[in-house]
Amino acid sequence: MSPDLLIWLQERTALSVLSSEVLNAIAQVAVERVIPANERLVIEDTDPEALYILQQGRLESKRANLTTPVWAISLLSGSAINLQELILEQPVQRTVTALTECHLWVVPATEFRQIVGQYPEIFQTISRQLAQELSQLTSALSYEQDRAIALRPYLVTKVKRGIIGTSRYAVRLRQEIREAASNKKSVLIFGEPGLEKDNIATLIHFGSPQRRQPIIKVNCNLLQTSGADLFGRVGGKPGLLEWLGEGTLVLNNTQELPEELVPKIAQLLQNGTYQPVSRSEDTPDVTRTSQARILAIAERTQPAIARCIGQTIKVPPLRVRKADLKALVEYYISLYTRSEGLVKSQVAPEALRRLQSYDFPGNLKELQSLVERALVQSGEATELTEEIFWSAQTKKKQFRVNLLNIYPSLRRFLRSSWYPDRINYGFTLWFFAFIVIVLFVGPQQRDKNFALNMFWAWWWPLILLGFPFVGRLWCAVCPFMIYGEVTQKLSQWLFPQRKLKQWHREPAEKWGGWFLFGLFTLIFLWEELWNLENTAYLSSCLLLLITAGAMIFSAIFERRFWCRYLCPIGGMNGLFAKLSMTELRAQQGTCSAECTTYQCYKGGPQKGEGMETNGCPLYSHPAQLEDNRDCVLCMTCLKACPHRSVEFNLRPPGIELWTTHVPHSYEVALLLLLLGGIFLNRLPEIQAILGLEIDLTQFFPHLGLSLLVLLVPTGFVFLVHGLMRSLYWLVSKTRSKKSQNWQKPKPFLELVYGYLPLVLGGTLAHYLQLGLGEAGRILPVTFATFGLSGTGLPIVVAHPAVIAFLQGTTLVFSVLLTVILTQKIARQPMRMMLPQHLGTVIIAASIWAIVVGR
Repeated sequence: MSPDLLIWLQERTALSVLSSEVLNAIAQVAVERVIPANERLVIEDTDPEALYILQQGRLESKRANLTTPVWAISLLSGSAINLQELILEQPVQRTVTALTECHLWVVPATEFRQIVGQYPEIFQTISRQLAQELSQLTSALSYEQDRAIALRPYLVTKVKRGIIGTSRYAVRLRQEIREAASNKKSVLIFGEPGLEKDNIATLIHFGSPQRRQPIIKVNCNLLQTSGADLFGRVGGKPGLLEWLGEGTLVLNNTQELPEELVPKIAQLLQNGTYQPVSRSEDTPDVTRTSQARILAIAERTQPAIARCIGQTIKVPPLRVRKADLKALVEYYISLYTRSEGLVKSQVAPEALRRLQSYDFPGNLKELQSLVERALVQSGEATELTEEIFWSAQTKKKQFRVNLLNIYPSLRRFLRSSWYPDRINYGFTLWFFAFIVIVLFVGPQQRDKNFALNMFWAWWWPLILLGFPFVGRLWCAVCPFMIYGEVTQKLSQWLFPQRKLKQWHREPAEKWGGWFLFGLFTLIFLWEELWNLENTAYLSSCLLLLITAGAMIFSAIFERRFWCRYLCPIGGMNGLFAKLSMTELRAQQGTCSAECTTYQCYKGGPQKGEGMETNGCPLYSHPAQLEDNRDCVLCMTCLKACPHRSVEFNLRPPGIELWTTHVPHSYEVALLLLLLGGIFLNRLPEIQAILGLEIDLTQFFPHLGLSLLVLLVPTGFVFLVHGLMRSLYWLVSKTRSKKSQNWQKPKPFLELVYGYLPLVLGGTLAHYLQLGLGEAGRILPVTFATFGLSGTGLPIVVAHPAVIAFLQGTTLVFSVLLTVILTQKIARQPMRMMLPQHLGTVIIAASIWAIVVGR
């Protein structure tokens, strides 16, 4: 066996540097030994018992002393164990354990020392080898020290935190981080400020196989334009890439890279090569290859860099991760309280809802700052309340007051069975039927029929007065749709297998507004040509026709299709409701963070404090409402919501018209039609002022004059806008310095909404005469309806001078509000909008002439 062992020692072991004579002496005394797996062969800090030469198997060498930790080393075939300790006569430095069954050659310590004494060559050779290893180790240590000094200012030592939350955005972000960590592709981490994108880069690095390599972060705006600090210099100081080796380079804010460095970074990303900076043009370029992984962080797209990136991670902003807000707040509270040694505070539900309603432009950093400031302000309080987070309020929520919080009794009433169901089915349903019958069978004049008096002298003034305060509240108790709902329920009861049709939203949105515009035009003409104000049965027919439309479409389509798209009264209500000082909305953050059922929109069973409902009758989600047009204040969403997200806010009147409003051509057409309707209602006065001698008892002359009166105000509005655009064109042609401050007028569809207060005020001024002059006669008129004498009954009417004063005051305020609203919508200098303001005054003066100064 000795010759074979000799050859093996010469070819396979670290002892091959010794002469054949020495190796033969070792082979003569070596004994083969087998040890099982997991058995300790050598124990640290003990005297060596023998020289072990591993023939087959795997051993692990490590030091268990925690004061001087050393990495574990795996020993393979041919390793000589205890060689240094036996020659230098020192204790064993490391514990050696068998990882698998191992076959070893064993030379006892006494016999090996005899061989060392017999052959001095062993000591000399091993000493020389140890000196070489020490020199190499010293050189490596010196390099590592220089490397650590170079990289220390940029070094990232640990991860701040993982991705907190369970939302789909958080889950997807964690998945993208895992995918990026599994390969060495370059990564672009893209997102808004404050999202801790550098922490995501750190997560990628420490989750990758290169986790033991260094990771450095370099701010791109601090890099030299030459790139010397990154690439180094030819024949001079190495750059960060050379020191980094196979580590990870994080380029923070690549959108701030100097322009000169962009192509060089693109080259580095594309093929992993770079050129150190030359000190002179005569020095030839040297191309080097970098093994470093590049992670780029950006807030804006850099096309030249993005094209060379292997993978992109788009970090979602906090405003779309409202479902994670609670977990994030609790984490930041724990982080702060642990660092300060405080008792952990809880977050009140109202405070969390306020945070969920905020969009956090500063994202995670802003949230952490808010939480820490709240903890400081709260002192020793164990709960963080809504008031502490006073700064977490969006511009959209500014100047809003939630009336449901101020008046809890109002919330209770609106959530009760009284509103609106008991009102609708216990009173309105039967009273409306009674009114219609009285209009048909009772006296036909307004001064003898209380139903006609109520329709024209009570309903019209009151509903117009209500628009600035409560918007479309009338639609919540509207009898037209009550009968529509009754029809819907009866049709489902009679034909249980038949399903109501779903809404075809696109054609309804496109043509519904024009349908109600046409219907309103016909109503105006019918009212004027047949004197509906003083003809009871025709007024009844008008009510029945609108009710029939609601019933027919309710029998065909689900929910309130007629109310949302086709009802002419609903169209007018939706238009004037834009001026309301109240609004129904929901907290978008709460809805996106906590709601999974959307019961306010779709309906569903009771959940928490949310009641069982059939969902919004107009298919409007309160969190998505941008104006009051599609909300009838039925409070179904308030009853259905289990999260207290729905709000009934007091707000600046008409604020949506200059903030979130989207103009529609059919709404503008209806607005101009209502403007013309003011003049149409005063056709005899117009005829008297103009001295026209047209026989209004003749149908076609009456029809022609009515159409002309409807169209003239519309034409005047177009003329004013055309004049304003012409003025802008003339000023811009002068190319003077003053013309530089003149802005192009906004489109007609946007600016025309500025006339809305004037249209409402003019319509109200017209109906004030009926309301203040005839509504107070309701008692004697009621008696007259049933053939009784009302003599002696109280009458409350205003003096004509008082009526004229109130009409004039209404018009004056309407003009002022119209000017203010127009300026808000236009966002342009007053002198630029002067033509439209003058047009407003002219229209108001015309209304004054026919309404007040009749």
